[in-house]
Amino acid sequence: MATDLLTRTRGRVDTYFAVGVHGSTMRRELMAGTVTFLAMCYVLAVNPSILGDQGALGDQGIPTQAVFTATAVSAVAGSLVMGLWARYPIALAPGMGLNAFFAFSVVLGMGIPWQVALSGTFLSGAIFFVLAVTRIREKILNAIPLQLKLAVAAGVGVFVAFLGFKNAGIVVDSDATLVKLGDFTQGTTVLALFGLVITVIFLVRGWHGAVLYGIVLTAVVGMVAGLVEVPDGVADLPRGLDQTFGQAIIHLPDAFTAQMAVVVLTMLFVDFFDASGTLIGVANQAGLLNSKGELPRAASALSADAVGTMAGAVIGTSTTTAYVESTAGVSAGGRTGLTAVVTAAWFAVAMFCYPLFSVVAASGAVTAAALIVVGVLMARSLGDIDWTRLEFAVPAFITIVMMPLTYSIANGLAMGMIFYPVVMVARGRIREVHPVMWVLTLIFLGYFFFLAE
Repeated sequence: MATDLLTRTRGRVDTYFAVGVHGSTMRRELMAGTVTFLAMCYVLAVNPSILGDQGALGDQGIPTQAVFTATAVSAVAGSLVMGLWARYPIALAPGMGLNAFFAFSVVLGMGIPWQVALSGTFLSGAIFFVLAVTRIREKILNAIPLQLKLAVAAGVGVFVAFLGFKNAGIVVDSDATLVKLGDFTQGTTVLALFGLVITVIFLVRGWHGAVLYGIVLTAVVGMVAGLVEVPDGVADLPRGLDQTFGQAIIHLPDAFTAQMAVVVLTMLFVDFFDASGTLIGVANQAGLLNSKGELPRAASALSADAVGTMAGAVIGTSTTTAYVESTAGVSAGGRTGLTAVVTAAWFAVAMFCYPLFSVVAASGAVTAAALIVVGVLMARSLGDIDWTRLEFAVPAFITIVMMPLTYSIANGLAMGMIFYPVVMVARGRIREVHPVMWVLTLIFLGYFFFLAE
């Protein structure tokens, strides 16, 4: 009886998510969701350090424990919407760039209380949702030519690899040259190199769980060597939401000012294109774009960001967006929304297990190899770009290099979009430029002038 029930349940799950149709298996999807969680769970430690009152903001910050819980809840909400509705293997959580904007530009720079800043975050999510469900954002996304989408995928891969090298200490900052080679005598750097070597070996051997096995083995070796902290506990109840829940709604009237209008538009604009670039990159790596290079069920996928953002703001955190670390799960074989659902489940568990999971989250050396390997896999789309035609090669190259060089997926995407119509006109192919691309070019130009201001 129990066996029959389990079989029927597995069959229904397989049918709903089309696991078999996408050439995946239940086991592979479960592992992929776990890998994605391990690759991005650092957000549960980093976000409170940026937004919390025990971190960079001091007394002006949000209660730290509440930020931690809100971060997990927004990741659960956004990832579930993405997995169950859009059925993509993409997880969501509060974005790293936008939380810095929230903290340093809005709260510290403009002197806006965090409660009002959360109201602005909620408003940006609501606008985002309207754009998504009315398919305006989907039409914009589909107007981007396939060659640029391939460049975005490759650029995201290079950016992810750069994050991995940076977290490993293999690449460090330099006043003279901006970046330079790190110190290979540092224990954490050696640990990250070990993780990279062992993960690559697992991958080359054809193990679908190569990334997960690499993370686990690296963490164990790090603990034995004293480079990774051994957890001093397992569980801890979530706390602090009584201080933040609903503040975004209560302070909505205070958010309708000229100053907050700038804040809301900035949050909306950066999230719009950062998330779009991530969606394109991850979907391309998973082979989920159609023959025209378009994203099926785009409206649903794009709505997930908005739902996560609104939920997170009401509970107490900054803008939620699609995470590029989802590529780690895709590299482990994830192809359906079941991967995102599993990731959401892990975030729900993490709310009660901070002392345990923080061992991995606090050590960039442990997860660095996963990001580097993912970058390698995503760079395969470079081979699909037509480099013999400069009207494609120039904007593609600029898109790719600007992502890591400006530390922003959105900036790379914007630069490529500006150059594409320029070179198409120069080649006498102006009629092939979609009207939406001209609008985007003007918007992106305004975006860069706004950044300068």
